[in-house]
Amino acid sequence: MINKTIVKAKTWISASLFLLVLQGASSYAAPTPGFNYKIPDSIMTPNKVETSIGTLNFYDGLPSKATSEKVFDYIDTARGVEVFLSAIPIASIEAMRLANVKMGVTSSNNVLIFDELMDSPPLFLTGNTDTVYASGILDLKKDGPTVIEIPKGSGPGTVNDAFFRFVTDAGSVGPDRGKGGTYLILPPDYKGDLKYKEGSEAVKMKINGKMKTVFVSKSTSYSNWIILRGFLVDGKPDAASKMFRKGLKIYSLSKANNPPKMNFINGSGKFFNSIHANDFHFYKELNDVLQREPVSMIDHELRGMMSSIGLQKGKKFTPDARMKKLLTDAMKIGNATARSLYFNPRMAQAYKWKGKQWKAAFVGGDYKWLIDGGKGGRNLDARTYFFYIATVNTPAMVMEFIGKGSQYALLDKDKEARYLYGDKNYKLNIPANVPAKDFWSIVVYDPQTRSELQTGQKFPSKNNKKSNLVKNADGSVDLYFGAKPPKGKEANWIQTVPGKGWFLILRLYGPLKPWFENEWKPGEIELLQ
Repeated sequence: MINKTIVKAKTWISASLFLLVLQGASSYAAPTPGFNYKIPDSIMTPNKVETSIGTLNFYDGLPSKATSEKVFDYIDTARGVEVFLSAIPIASIEAMRLANVKMGVTSSNNVLIFDELMDSPPLFLTGNTDTVYASGILDLKKDGPTVIEIPKGSGPGTVNDAFFRFVTDAGSVGPDRGKGGTYLILPPDYKGDLKYKEGSEAVKMKINGKMKTVFVSKSTSYSNWIILRGFLVDGKPDAASKMFRKGLKIYSLSKANNPPKMNFINGSGKFFNSIHANDFHFYKELNDVLQREPVSMIDHELRGMMSSIGLQKGKKFTPDARMKKLLTDAMKIGNATARSLYFNPRMAQAYKWKGKQWKAAFVGGDYKWLIDGGKGGRNLDARTYFFYIATVNTPAMVMEFIGKGSQYALLDKDKEARYLYGDKNYKLNIPANVPAKDFWSIVVYDPQTRSELQTGQKFPSKNNKKSNLVKNADGSVDLYFGAKPPKGKEANWIQTVPGKGWFLILRLYGPLKPWFENEWKPGEIELLQ
C-alpha cells in the first residue's frame, strides 16, 4: 500500500515538473526581437498601421511627424464635431435670444406676442400655428432676481436657461395650474436666503407691499427664455392675446414698487430668424454665450472639449487657418450627423409605435435624456435629435398630464419608409375620437429650416377647431398633402412645394388617457398614385 502511494506521488510530481518546464519554455522561448521575453502583441504598435484616416507610420512605437499631424487633425475635427452636437442647445437658445432682441425684446418688460398666431414667415424651430405665443428674454445679470406674473388661464409655459435646460414651468402645467401665479427667477450668483428648487419652491414673501405665494427658481445662467402659450377660444386667438396683454408682467424685483410698463410686439406675419448656424459661424455664436454666462453653466468635461478647439471664457476665439479649416469641416460632419440622428434615427426608442413611422419627441421619455435613471449616463444622440428640430425643454412634455399641456408625434416618411416629397400627393387618416380635450392639429415643416413650410397657404396646418374639416362617415378625417388639392378635398388639404421635402407634427392639446395608454393611434401617410 505504501509503495503504491509513493509511486502515485512520484507520478504526480513528475507531471507537475513537466508542466512547469513547458510553461518556462513558453515564457523564455522565442522572445520578441529587441526584448528578453515574449511581449504580448496587444501592447505593441507595428511600424505601419492601416486606419480609416490613412496609413500611420512608427519607428519602434515612435510616431512619425506626418502621423502625429494626421491624428491631431483628426482629433481636432472630432472635437469640433462633438462640440457642435453637444452645444446645439446653447447656440439654439442664443439664436432665439438674438431674434427676440432684433424684434424689439431689448428688456424684460418687452414681449414678442403672436396675436394672430405664428404663420410661416419666421424661421422658428417647429413652431405651432394653433396657440398664441408670448416670448420674453430675462437678463438676470442686469435685472437681478426677476418677477414674472402669469395671468389666469395661461396654457403651458416654460422658463429655460442659456443651455436650454429646464428652470420652471408656469401656467396650466406649472405650479399655478392655470390659476395664475407669481414667479421669481434668481440669477446664478444669488446668495440670499430665499429657498428655491428646480421647478419652483413655493415661498411666502412680500412683493410691492403685498404678501404673496411666490414660486421661486434659480437659473444656472443670466440669460433665460420664457415662452408661454395661450389656447384658442372658439377657434380664435383674440381671448389669449388679450389675456397676455392685460395680465402678463415681467420686471426686476428691485423695481417691484414701480415696475416698467409692459410693451407687447406683434410677431405675426413677420420674418425673422431664430435658428442657429450650421456652418463655422456656429462657433462664434457659442463663443458669445461662453463670454457672457458664468463659467459654471457648463461642466468641466464639455468646457475642456470647447477649450481644446479654442473656445474658452475670458479668451478671444481666434483660430488659425489650419484650425478654421478643420472646424469648417467639423461643422459639415456635425450637421450631417444631427440631420441623420433625427431623420434616420438608429435608436429604436425614437419610434413611438412599433412597426410605424411615427416618432417620439423625447426619446427615452426623459427631459434630461438620462438612460435608466442615469445608470447609462446621458443619451447624447437623443438630446441632439430633439434640439436640432425643436425648442422648449420641460418635464411636462414627458409627464402624463391628463387633459392639460400637449403631446406630440412626428412623421417624415410614408408607410413604406420613404421621405415625403412636395411634388407627390399623400393622404393621412386621423381616426375618430382623437383623445384631446382641447383640440388637435397637424403642422407641416420644411426639412431645411425645420420651420413651418412656406407655401401659398398662410398656415401650413389643419386644426379640428379652427379648420372646417370634412369628416368621413366613421368620424375620422382624411388629410391630403400635395402641390394642388384633390378635387373636392380642398377643405382637408395642406399645400406642399414641388422640389422640396416636408415633414409634420401631430399635436394633441389636453391629451387624454387613450393617448398615454396607446389605445388611439393615427394612421400612416399613404402615397396616392
